[in-house]
Amino acid sequence: MNDMINLSRRSFIKSTALVAGGLVVAFSIPQAKRFMSVANAAEAMPLPAPNAFLRIGADDSITVMLAHSEMGQGVWTTLPMLIADELDADWSKVKVEHAPAAPAYIHTAYGIQITGGSSTTWSEFDRYRQAGALTRTLLIQAAAKQWNVPVDGLRTENGAVINGTQKLRYGQLVETASQLATPTSVTLKKPEQWKLIGKATKRLDSAEKINGTAKFGQDVQFEGLKVAMVARAPVFGTKLKSVDDSAARQVPGVIKVVTVPTGVAVIAEHYWAAKQGREALKLEWDLAGHDKPDSVALLKQYQALAQQPGLSAAKAGDVAAASKQAKQTVTAEYILPYLSHAPMEPLNCAVKISEQGCDIWTGTQMQTTDQAAAAKILGLKPEQVSIHTQFLGGGFGRRANPRADFVSEAVEVAKAAGLPVKTVWSREDDIKGGFYRPMFVHRATVALDKQGKPQAWQHTLVGQSIIKGTPFEGFMIKEGIDATSVEGVADSPYVKGTANHQVQLHSVQSDVPVLWWRSVGHSHSGFVMESLVDELAHADKQDPLAYRRQLLKDHPRHLAALNLAADKAGWGKPLPKGVFRGIAVHESFGSYVAQVAEVSVKEGEVKVHRVVVAIDCGLAVNPDGVKAQMESSVAYALGAALSSEISFKEGQVVQSNFHDYQVLRMKDMPKVDVHIVASTEKMGGVGEPGVPPLAPAVANAVFAATGKRIRRLPIGDQLA
Repeated sequence: MNDMINLSRRSFIKSTALVAGGLVVAFSIPQAKRFMSVANAAEAMPLPAPNAFLRIGADDSITVMLAHSEMGQGVWTTLPMLIADELDADWSKVKVEHAPAAPAYIHTAYGIQITGGSSTTWSEFDRYRQAGALTRTLLIQAAAKQWNVPVDGLRTENGAVINGTQKLRYGQLVETASQLATPTSVTLKKPEQWKLIGKATKRLDSAEKINGTAKFGQDVQFEGLKVAMVARAPVFGTKLKSVDDSAARQVPGVIKVVTVPTGVAVIAEHYWAAKQGREALKLEWDLAGHDKPDSVALLKQYQALAQQPGLSAAKAGDVAAASKQAKQTVTAEYILPYLSHAPMEPLNCAVKISEQGCDIWTGTQMQTTDQAAAAKILGLKPEQVSIHTQFLGGGFGRRANPRADFVSEAVEVAKAAGLPVKTVWSREDDIKGGFYRPMFVHRATVALDKQGKPQAWQHTLVGQSIIKGTPFEGFMIKEGIDATSVEGVADSPYVKGTANHQVQLHSVQSDVPVLWWRSVGHSHSGFVMESLVDELAHADKQDPLAYRRQLLKDHPRHLAALNLAADKAGWGKPLPKGVFRGIAVHESFGSYVAQVAEVSVKEGEVKVHRVVVAIDCGLAVNPDGVKAQMESSVAYALGAALSSEISFKEGQVVQSNFHDYQVLRMKDMPKVDVHIVASTEKMGGVGEPGVPPLAPAVANAVFAATGKRIRRLPIGDQLA
């Protein structure tokens, strides 16, 4: 990791003085758009100024411009650690700001400005360290110039350049540094020289979130800003037929009622008036000829399709022939429901349109597409739309919508109103009319040989594609296969390790809007694969841990996580009476996570007492952050495993809020022990990989406790 970076070849770098005094270091990597065809949108935009990742003030303050969004995952701290370590910064002087929407901040792999896919830290590991190293080089050169000494005898420490007993603070050097020519290369530190990277570091955003001064989108307020709520179609895809807004206009505080492409917006002085005005609307919707999804009917359709041949996502050997030679065969059908993202902070977006352009304040995970969508609606150039990213009160993928749905709607509302407007969704709005993790049915038949090892694996998945119809379609759907639908199955070591296997997919068409949910396809495939492997182990009367070790013997990172979790959980050792263990391991987003759940079942109620987590994510830049992500993954996934489900009746969502779309209650949070595998392997993500193993670990523990195999989530009242 001691890399000499030739910046003249890889990067465009410049330094310039700020009007207020200070140093801006800016650079971009033109080759960064490696994958996504959607990058074309960013390519069309000229670079804004300043294009900066780091700003040092004359007062020694160090401000890191965060290219990604902080939604609770800790990047507000992790990315500054990368810069500060290479810079030898005084950590107490480090501050953070969300960067504006601009091509300079596009994801180094995805080609647009986005936060998602558990990719922030690994994608920025070099770029942010380079920014720190470059700045340190300039500051040393500036100090050498001021002291009139060679650079070789100078060193840096805690925000200062030191020459023997002499010391110059970084703030004293920024003016000189800003006049220097840009270095053509920098040398990054060796791991043994790191002072922050790899060390548990307290979060920079904790204090303001504790004392209430942190600004979320919902907190945005300024003179003249009004509030809007939108009445949307009760059935997806239906259009407005007529509107009577006479009563709504009589509600005190209501200013205007306007129609927008998604429905009817009531603009008011405040939220309560907008809500009351919306409830007073008399609307008629054209429901004729539209799909009216019904969960019971959809499930029957999916189950029938699961028994039919689908498009091939993976294939090897001869499944039919190998199955005839099997010692025994296991056939299982798994069902997973639609899910809502249900972030704690409901969606909101404030928009101000002026003659110069448009300003947008919101918590978003996908600035580039939001900016482009707003510009298209208003007939502006993208650079005329400024995105002011706020803290996100939870994202889980909902605020990373390639269709820019809630931002586009807010822009339409402000445009129609002719006023600065913050469009607010209630939680009921989003649960009843948002985007969902698609429902999936898996049907698998696995033939075992005399040693109990799979010798033939037939696996069919049925569900909606989350990619079809988005700018990602050209890249992520090949020959009809949405890669996110089959991830965790088609590339599973269990399937790939079976000489004869076939994975097939049916992508169902529906008006139900679907979107990635935390851990994306792995959110359903992880449950299925690790539950199914548990079934295979028990079918052959083997210990589930020993069985996995046998199947994963050629996968050391899976094994390392599995063995660490099992060891820390005391697998095989006695548990308190009535408590049982289940285990699971799954790779996703480049990281390997194993979990052991300790569970009891009493009168049909599942109680999860403890979850032991082991993760190999490569280098853990901030171990505290990794631990927090694993704990949050357990909470998020456990709520879904036990209780969460979105269902449809006559085209409408049945659930509406946390009383009937239940997420995990604090009283149900188990003890979570997190252990990190010491690793020098390639870095993976941590935001999403902790979710997939939780449900199967719990379900496998339930089987150990009751003998009942959980093949449908949520567990709900299946044990009653």
